[in-house]
Amino acid sequence: MAVPAFQPVRPATLRLAFAPDLASARAVALAIRAFLKDQGVPEPELFAYELCLAEAANNAVEYATGPQRSQRPVAEAVITAEEVELRMTDHTAGFVLPEAGARPSPRQDRGRGLFLIRTMMDDVRYFRGAAENVLVMRKRRAPRPAPAAGPAPHGMGSGLRAFPATEPSFRSETFSAIFRRCAEMGHSTELAAGFGDRLLLDLLQLSSADWCVLRVLSADNRQLEVAAVSEPGLVTAPVVLPGKKGTPPGIEAAAALRRAVTRFDLPAGTAAGEPLRAVGPEASGLVCPLCVGETLVGTLAIGCYRGEFPKGKLQEEVIRAFAEFLAIQTVNFRHYQQEVRNRVLARELEIAREIQHLLLPRTLPQLAGFGLAGGWQSAREVGGDFYDAIPLGERSLLLMIADVMGKGVPAALFSTTMRGLLRGLAARSNDPAQLLSGLNRLLHAELSTVDMFITAQIVHLDLDSRQVTAASAGQCPLLFRPRGSRNVTSLPTRGLPLGVLPGTAYRNVSAVLGEPAVLLLHTDGLTDARNPAGRRYGERRLTAWLQANSQDADHHAGDLRDRLASELARYRGDAVMADDQAFLVLSEEECAAPRAAEAEGLQPETAFLLPAVAAPLSA
Repeated sequence: MAVPAFQPVRPATLRLAFAPDLASARAVALAIRAFLKDQGVPEPELFAYELCLAEAANNAVEYATGPQRSQRPVAEAVITAEEVELRMTDHTAGFVLPEAGARPSPRQDRGRGLFLIRTMMDDVRYFRGAAENVLVMRKRRAPRPAPAAGPAPHGMGSGLRAFPATEPSFRSETFSAIFRRCAEMGHSTELAAGFGDRLLLDLLQLSSADWCVLRVLSADNRQLEVAAVSEPGLVTAPVVLPGKKGTPPGIEAAAALRRAVTRFDLPAGTAAGEPLRAVGPEASGLVCPLCVGETLVGTLAIGCYRGEFPKGKLQEEVIRAFAEFLAIQTVNFRHYQQEVRNRVLARELEIAREIQHLLLPRTLPQLAGFGLAGGWQSAREVGGDFYDAIPLGERSLLLMIADVMGKGVPAALFSTTMRGLLRGLAARSNDPAQLLSGLNRLLHAELSTVDMFITAQIVHLDLDSRQVTAASAGQCPLLFRPRGSRNVTSLPTRGLPLGVLPGTAYRNVSAVLGEPAVLLLHTDGLTDARNPAGRRYGERRLTAWLQANSQDADHHAGDLRDRLASELARYRGDAVMADDQAFLVLSEEECAAPRAAEAEGLQPETAFLLPAVAAPLSA
């Protein structure tokens, strides 16, 4: 029997079923890449095949629904001397394959994967069936020309070969370069120092250009600043963008304002203010604006030192593709920077909040037969509402509640300053009106400079005589039960806020506590609290709540504090907290000894961050 002149070569084939999840989709793409590499497929092509498989596998997983979601997709690779064929079998509802050359809308994410697959493969087909569908991707295997001898231009090293001879291989090299740099973005956070330079290197080698300049729009949108260049000598000052009626100062500014690709040749008489004169007197090229939608991000200028820059349509398309990708990555990089700044700011505010907590009294003085507790909550990370309690003896106490106009860090700074000043003044006087006058005198200059003011109330308690003496600087009146009455009422006090007029005189108002005694100092954040329907909690509702919850001496001050915090949280529901809240509650107790749980300090898990009730004062 005669032996044939040749033996038919059987294709190398790999078929893999994989679990319907994204991790397995990624793993199967890597497995087939390794298989193709073993068959001698060169590295640049491997990257393209891996991307096509990854895109197809992800779609097979993401778009499967219902019972089909549990079925395993199948990936296949068939390689011969002439062709590589990839197949992906999915169990989705299927889709209609767009016509060849159809570009996806820039505003839609769907369709981009298929567009890239068609760009990198020679033949793409999709067969829909009743139970499964098959995506077939084929690419011819053509011998690759050897790299040109000699060093790469400008000493930038060797990499991709110069302008490829055929359009299909040119497209493949283009998108391989882009996706390779895209993968590197996970390891680089410096656009100008790393990613931009390497992507521009690829662009130079693909387009046969001599130079390129990448500019990005400044944060104020007023000028184009150099982000990356092919040579250090091309770095120039920022290009200032004119107003709507101004004249663009150069080719790059004109292309940016028109949002259009602009070709140029630098004649001998080019204006001295033209930034691209740095390239040389005989340069030519084009400037491509970097845009995401209608938003300008920067410009990409690229060209030759001498002679006319090639005008091939395909070459311009490649430059546009690089420009679009650079625009997207520039925006992503800026979002990353903003996220880092936001995280730093959040951490700084968190530290400020912790410091403000420490400035609130961690324990409050307890006089024999009476309990005292306080509650505080800020509408932001830090706020301007606060309270303080200063013991003046075994049976005497000075209380203060205050609200700095505004919220945030400035209010917190003034509240801290005021607390320190009060403690200094209290060493010389226990008269509330005199203390408010002193605080106004010391704080007026600083408050008026920044157009801020502080509402405050200071109360002196003498529990031997059960007398309450209060003075107010625009703060809510305190609530208490007067002698001879079972009803809770308010103690009318008036006065201008601190910082309004430098010589303001304040007036004391006195009353006697009834039995059982109860006293509530609070900022307007309590009465101004709103429910989801927008209704205020109000002074009347707060008075009624205190009346109902303080009829006997069985309730400790800590119980009233916790109940009030819960009541306010219940009323507000899921409505946004609009104002800071602070309050102090004093109650007459049959047993003034503190409970163990209240001596442990702050309770961060409650709606309010509440200082604990401390041990009674002793002689």
